[in-house]
Amino acid sequence: MATYKPVVVQAAPKLGEKITQDTLYWRGYKTPVQIKEFGAVNKIHFSPVSPYNYAVTASSRIHIYGRYSQEPIKTFSRFRDAAYCATYRDDGNLLVAGSEEGSIRLFDLSGRAPLRQFDGHTKAVHVVGFLSDKYRIFSGGDDYSSNLWDIPSATEIVSYSEHTDYVRCGCASKVNADVFITGSYDHTVKLFDARMKSSVMTIDHGQPVESVLLFPSGGLLVSAGGRYVKVWDVLKGGQLLVSLKNHHKTVTCLCLNSSGQRLLSGSLDRHVKIYSTTSYKVVHSFNYATSILSLALSPEDETIVVGMTNGVLNVKHRKPEERKEKSQKRQPAYRTYVKGRTYMPKQEDFCVSKPVKRVLRKYDKLLKSFQSSKALDAVLEPPIRLYTPEVTVAVMQELHRRGTLRSALAGRDEKQINLLLTFVARRVIEPRFTPVLVTVADMITDIYQPVVGQSAIVDRQFLKLQEAIGKEIDYQEELLEVLGMMDTLFATFTQKKATYLDEKKSNGLTETTETNTND
Repeated sequence: MATYKPVVVQAAPKLGEKITQDTLYWRGYKTPVQIKEFGAVNKIHFSPVSPYNYAVTASSRIHIYGRYSQEPIKTFSRFRDAAYCATYRDDGNLLVAGSEEGSIRLFDLSGRAPLRQFDGHTKAVHVVGFLSDKYRIFSGGDDYSSNLWDIPSATEIVSYSEHTDYVRCGCASKVNADVFITGSYDHTVKLFDARMKSSVMTIDHGQPVESVLLFPSGGLLVSAGGRYVKVWDVLKGGQLLVSLKNHHKTVTCLCLNSSGQRLLSGSLDRHVKIYSTTSYKVVHSFNYATSILSLALSPEDETIVVGMTNGVLNVKHRKPEERKEKSQKRQPAYRTYVKGRTYMPKQEDFCVSKPVKRVLRKYDKLLKSFQSSKALDAVLEPPIRLYTPEVTVAVMQELHRRGTLRSALAGRDEKQINLLLTFVARRVIEPRFTPVLVTVADMITDIYQPVVGQSAIVDRQFLKLQEAIGKEIDYQEELLEVLGMMDTLFATFTQKKATYLDEKKSNGLTETTETNTND
């Protein structure tokens, strides 16, 4: 008895994933470390100075983590209610945070008790930060106000009440020590100058603003709210440069990498998108388990930290670069391992081949035992039918070659007929499957024609199949018309008769002769 040959599945060529330098760079992170916090993580901020610890604000605590530590190395818990937006000063010595009760607390990293407490907001303070002169603090709260505070005297310098809804985000300019920006749920982003009594610029984002970011140069502003990330030119009076809509849900956080050439955005759709700041196209993306509330990138791009709504902190560290010295030391072991692989047997050598055990798939085993109907059922299961339809079509083609396709299709109930017709109607328009599935559709119609009208579900699938084939025929007719037009155009370009000039000079006269090339 001859050995059974498995079904040959004709694999269509697939386009490979485009590997770019960004893909290689952002894939160069280790498996993430998961840290559980006490509540949703609303802010992550890295210290600007080495060793680049980061502050995590969640629930009523602020945890300070080392770069590689999985346990907090310091905790600030002097809050009666939720804490918000813990932010480092540029020298890494001080930390400021807002709170649900409306007060702002200033901490020294070497102690635990607050150095200063600023009271003036009547509702929760969700955004705080230092101006670049290091001696003033800006804040925004749910009382619609944006305030400026003096650190040495712990007094309020000025209060702006221009927003008409909650102020939930803000940032300070690194170029000008008097400029800071706030974003509000009233859809506006306002630019304030501490030397002026009112805002100097108002930008309408069009959605409740969740995050704002100012480029290091101070010329470009990024705002995030709703599904949009928008880039504005501040030097041109707030002119919109580009509007990005790559997320499916609200964008909650923004950050830049150390070089300022990549912009990162996190969203409630569980994705972090990475954009090029030259073309503003997505160059890479990360997928996470739950919705993202906060995002931070270490100053050297060595660590990505993401805070999520379920209180989980996701930390990714960059893989260390492989050293060439180690690979050189391992070369002798590798040569030993591959020794003899390239040996060619001589004429007098006796070769002993090791038998290879072939593992057959489920449908091959059923075909080997001539169970045609069960083999067809096996390839109509969802994993094969949906993700590898070429296997299903290959088995149908093999059954047709054996002459048992009609018997495999016959004797099926309403559910199985519906499944078959759904598959055929969806895949019959694909050119690689059309020759086989047209035969299958013809057999199904011939076998189950007597029962048409007895089941509304089966009748609906027959109508869908008819509609799919009708559309495909219309497309083919249109393509043939276009092909005919192109043939006509090409025919006009061909020269049926070619002439050339044969100039002969005799006695000072030029003789012109027209010659037919067909002669």
